[in-house]
Amino acid sequence: MNAPHWIAGAWVGTPSVDSIDPATGESIGQFAEGGTAEADAAIAAARHVFDRTTWAQDARLRQDVLLAWAAALDTQREPLANLLTRENGKAIAQSRGEIAGAISEVRYYAGLARHIAGHVLEPEPGTISTMLREAAGVTAIIVPWNAPAVLLVRSLAPALAAGCTAIVKPAAQTTLLTAAMLRCFEQTALPKGAVNLVNETGHATAERLVESHDVDVVSFTGSTVTGKKIAAAAADSMKKLSLELGGKSCCVVFEDSDIAAIAPRLARAATIISGQQCTAARRVLVQASRVAEMREHLTRALASLKVGPGIDASTDIGALIEGSTCDAIDQTIARACDSADRVLLRGERSGNAFLSPTLVEHSDPQTFFCQEEIFGPFVTLETFETEAEAIEKANDTVFGLSASVWTDNGARAFRIARALRNGTVWINDHNKLFAEAETGGYRQSGLGRLHGYDALADFTEIKHICMPAGVPDGVTPLR
Repeated sequence: MNAPHWIAGAWVGTPSVDSIDPATGESIGQFAEGGTAEADAAIAAARHVFDRTTWAQDARLRQDVLLAWAAALDTQREPLANLLTRENGKAIAQSRGEIAGAISEVRYYAGLARHIAGHVLEPEPGTISTMLREAAGVTAIIVPWNAPAVLLVRSLAPALAAGCTAIVKPAAQTTLLTAAMLRCFEQTALPKGAVNLVNETGHATAERLVESHDVDVVSFTGSTVTGKKIAAAAADSMKKLSLELGGKSCCVVFEDSDIAAIAPRLARAATIISGQQCTAARRVLVQASRVAEMREHLTRALASLKVGPGIDASTDIGALIEGSTCDAIDQTIARACDSADRVLLRGERSGNAFLSPTLVEHSDPQTFFCQEEIFGPFVTLETFETEAEAIEKANDTVFGLSASVWTDNGARAFRIARALRNGTVWINDHNKLFAEAETGGYRQSGLGRLHGYDALADFTEIKHICMPAGVPDGVTPLR
């Protein structure tokens, strides 16, 4: 599998950069290296389709294209899942679930493509105010490597449904998967240049997309540090930004919970994609009266997860994205273990990029490993006495992406969920994500929302058209 660039409907450029299987360190294909020239060509192609064709006004065509894309992706489910595991390292069951979720989401936005609704008011007699929600323009989509299928779709599908055109800049680590998904557009009536792909290992393409005044929207999923840089670089053009950034998800566990039953669920929530998911469970905050049981059961649950090649169906935790990342995460975890009050389970490094889970217990929520997002299989255990303390500790972070509350008391669950400063709060569950339900963060976890109907707001503008039509003859104005 090789991946050239895809610009104005043509596959161009010579693949020369290896894509590496993190489980083995071996090359599984090559992709073309791009830069500012390719970015400019892709922007021009997307700009032409948006400005010079009826793509943005033809909702039925956009729906047909999205439905045909979903159908084409559906025929490639298993090959795409295998390619995702080979490029990303995640367990094959997770890859299959991700591809299925991506296809479902394309179909969801196909359904919405013909319902980009506005509204009409008569603010004074004879004056008609029409509010249209129309496509924002050319969208740059910068895709991360951790969930490259669904995180491509949750930006690209609503962008196309709304009538935007797009340039996709994939993560270098998962470029082959992104290219394979976009190649399925060849089985649709997508206009040439409505979607473009520019690959790179560096940052020149991304920087050009963010800075260009011919790009109207940037949709990015990734770290808060990078998100802040994008916001600064985009300021001159005042483009719309859709940013889902970092998280430090806290699971608040009350004393009435069945600890033995939920500990294995928390362990899997913490190690999804080997801990490389922004909504992964990072902090387990348990009521002090149950901490001894949580220590025992969560340690056992994490230790029982099988680490190995993602392509093996029995694997629970696959490889991290690459060897250098695994090195850095392991070093950070070592620092955390050196300063934690108690190390309950110390993960081990093995192979090219494998890392088993680590669990530490600590009393100070201000320590670096309770505050910073550590993108790997690392979990902290903390305690609280009262509801007020639980809320205070859970909210003591710059992030606000997601959290969960675990209790059999329905009123308390809702009460705590309302008090937590997070874009998503699950009750007696974690990492439950739907195409239909908006996700996004408070504070430094991002701007805007993806998934759901409100994702269309990230790719549309509201236009007010006001017409003084007057009142019929014979009708007397009252003032």
